[in-house]
Amino acid sequence: MADIAIHSRLRRSPYYEATVAEGVTSFIPYNDMLLPLGYGNPEAEYRNLVDNVSMWDVAGERQIQLLGPDAADLAQVLSARDLSKAKVGQGKYVPVCDHGGSVINDPIALKIADDCFWLSIADSDVGMWARCVAAERGMNVEVSEPDVSPLAVQGPNAEDVVASIFGDWIRKLRFFWFSDAEIAGIPLKIARSGWSKQGGFELYLMDGSRGSDLWNIVREAGEPWDIGIGYPNPSERMESGLLSWGGDCDRQTNPFEVRLGDYVDLDVPDDVIGIAALRRIAAEGPKRHQLGIVLEGDQPRPGHMKWHDVAINGDKVGDMTCGTWSYKLERNIGFGLLSVDAQIGQEVDVQLDGETVGAKLTDIPFTVEDR
Repeated sequence: MADIAIHSRLRRSPYYEATVAEGVTSFIPYNDMLLPLGYGNPEAEYRNLVDNVSMWDVAGERQIQLLGPDAADLAQVLSARDLSKAKVGQGKYVPVCDHGGSVINDPIALKIADDCFWLSIADSDVGMWARCVAAERGMNVEVSEPDVSPLAVQGPNAEDVVASIFGDWIRKLRFFWFSDAEIAGIPLKIARSGWSKQGGFELYLMDGSRGSDLWNIVREAGEPWDIGIGYPNPSERMESGLLSWGGDCDRQTNPFEVRLGDYVDLDVPDDVIGIAALRRIAAEGPKRHQLGIVLEGDQPRPGHMKWHDVAINGDKVGDMTCGTWSYKLERNIGFGLLSVDAQIGQEVDVQLDGETVGAKLTDIPFTVEDR
């Protein structure tokens, strides 16, 4: 595997030195930042997450700040979900769509103040999109990327670890809500959130010079629980049914095709970008849907499989957008973006590097009964 060259176009996160000291073995570029992608033992890193507790550098999950008198209006114009009742200290998962209704990002929108929102984004330039929209509409709002870098603590024991640092008040923090905190002079916002279904928190570091300090505090606090070092785990995220924007979507994917329909409010104002198209798609019904795929064979396939043809009786019905080895099912699994004619329980063929592999379609999330 070729190395990723570190240069001025790829930024190091505040936790970079700490991850190198921990033995990180690979990175990927994410929002122009190096995102750690493993420490040499994928199964152990998976087990840490699902059985215990794991900490991750997710500083690549950048924040786009909307600040000013029109911040709330801009946040709503960008979001297909109703934000009018959002309270300070609350986050909401929102599809951001283009004018045709295609998903161009799926951030968490955090209401910092009445005149300030953060969009905690996946890997795309939402900042440029927001600046262009604000300028075109003459909005009084400043769009910027603040000095904010999340550190994730995830897993069944994550709450105990974070409570041991900040106090038991965090146990009452509701899902997607956040609150201010400080430790050793390090300013933070703590959110009950994270890119896993195992439960946990994201610590939004607000001083990039203190990344190693925060890392070491969490690392030491987690020792009684044998905290592990990890990363956004592909096996756990697929088993759990978490969408990876940019990997599981193409340029025409709308929210209804990838299980985001519950996060679209069709009665938002008419000036919300994409809402007219989304209303039309909802009325007509989507042409594709996302299903699980369980491949035949009980041996892991190398690499992170993605975008392979899926066929039924020789006719292509869509694509397998991603794939990985599932430690829970002991099978290779993936997500399919498929015609609505393809249904759960059907047998399909997947083209993998010139090889035809049999598979079956399942619901998402996956269960051990899918083996």
